[in-house]
Amino acid sequence: MFSYFLKNLSILKKFLFINFLIFIIISLITILYLNSVQPNLIKAKQSKHIEILNNTIGHFNRLNIGFNQDEIKNFLFSTRFLFQNLDRVTIFDNEFNLIGDTDTLDLDPRSFGQTSEVIEMDDLNEKSTNEENSLSINNETKVFTLNKRVENYAFSSEIGKPFTFIEENYNQFILVTLKNVSNENGNIGYIAISENSLDIKAAIQERKNFILRTAILVAIVILIFSFVLNKYFLKPIKNLVDYTRIIKSKSKKETKIDHIKNRNDELGVLSKSLDEMTKELNSRIKATENFSTDLVHEIRNPLASLKSASEIISETADKEKQEKLLKIMIHDVSRIDRLITDYSQMLKDELAISTEQMEDLDLKPIIESVVDDFNNIYIEKKNINIKLNTSNSNDYFIKGISNRVEQIIANLLDNSVSFSKNGSTVTVALNKDDNYTIVKVSDEGEGFKESDIQKVFDRFYSNRPENFGEHSGLGLNIVKNLVEIHKGEIYASNSPNGGAVIEIKFPKIYN
Repeated sequence: MFSYFLKNLSILKKFLFINFLIFIIISLITILYLNSVQPNLIKAKQSKHIEILNNTIGHFNRLNIGFNQDEIKNFLFSTRFLFQNLDRVTIFDNEFNLIGDTDTLDLDPRSFGQTSEVIEMDDLNEKSTNEENSLSINNETKVFTLNKRVENYAFSSEIGKPFTFIEENYNQFILVTLKNVSNENGNIGYIAISENSLDIKAAIQERKNFILRTAILVAIVILIFSFVLNKYFLKPIKNLVDYTRIIKSKSKKETKIDHIKNRNDELGVLSKSLDEMTKELNSRIKATENFSTDLVHEIRNPLASLKSASEIISETADKEKQEKLLKIMIHDVSRIDRLITDYSQMLKDELAISTEQMEDLDLKPIIESVVDDFNNIYIEKKNINIKLNTSNSNDYFIKGISNRVEQIIANLLDNSVSFSKNGSTVTVALNKDDNYTIVKVSDEGEGFKESDIQKVFDRFYSNRPENFGEHSGLGLNIVKNLVEIHKGEIYASNSPNGGAVIEIKFPKIYN
């Protein structure tokens, strides 16, 4: 249930929810800690009280002090050093009568108080006149309350052990510890010591204030971090998600990643890559759709011709006309077969190129290998010689894919040989300048007939030779695509001496 709840939240809400849970856990731990602080501080004070009580009771027994007002008063005067840092010491006899109280003795306040200030007698006399009545009433109330506590203690199961309790009001935190006094004759009275332990209250309040300030600071930091996280990370990610949804649904809704692409961080790189991938994918889809349309159009023409020839051949008895129509049918079938074969090969090549890696290539040995292969085939077959001309340099390095460069050269040579007469020469020239490595393939055929020669690189370009059944019209288009993948340039022209010239410029690299 919890994982399902989290799964349906946004990243920001998940972040805030998890931080809220952590905050609650820390708060619970803090409350437990604060609840343990006061008992620990009281326990530390109580241990000191117990030590004072034990020492005082020891003095009672050792000095054989009688539990009456005179002896107790003399004892308090003579042993006031025992009660330093205490606010009050009260002693009761076995019948719970008050027989000793440091608040009613004429003692130096420094002996029974925590203050170290020097109090002038004149100031003391002025204050005592104004406060005498209120102190007397307040003292009687305290004695009555303490007397009841002692009486309850005497009849409880705690008798014989020190008993500590707290009296707290708006400006006091009195810690009182009382214990019974006994000797070999039995219980003889009770003694209670009181200390105003505002330091305990102050320590607890200080911890509470520190924790409160820390909690507020942490909450502010979380809110600021959440704001930054949402503005600079989560909103851009949401825009990228919306962008993918818009692309997937083919919606014309405006996308909002242009400003993300201007960022120099990982999100900027991601958005640029995503946008480039989308544009490339759309471009490929559009190209495929256009190509499929063109292919259907190109196949439809020979199919129509084939259909017409087949209908006529079945109706005529003229042998010569039948042979002519049969040649047309063979030509059209060859044309369709070539179109489908080249189209299939082109799709395979595009898929393979997407997984191939560029590397440093030396063009000279690659071209030499392709030229040798074609010479072995066409010197005997058509008496066509393919000649390679290179400069004296041995440095023809480019960045490319070896088998694709071979495919470029092979397609150009195949095209040139197809339009060359028997006994002619096809020349491959390899040169370079400051920026490019240049490959030029020229033949001695009829050249290009188009007024705009660059149209020869279009798919299924229309100016065909008589033996077009040997060609699909895709060869130069495939070459052009492969050259552009290698960041190169390709040009077509006619030689002044006749024949076609294809020139390719590959960006040169330096080793």
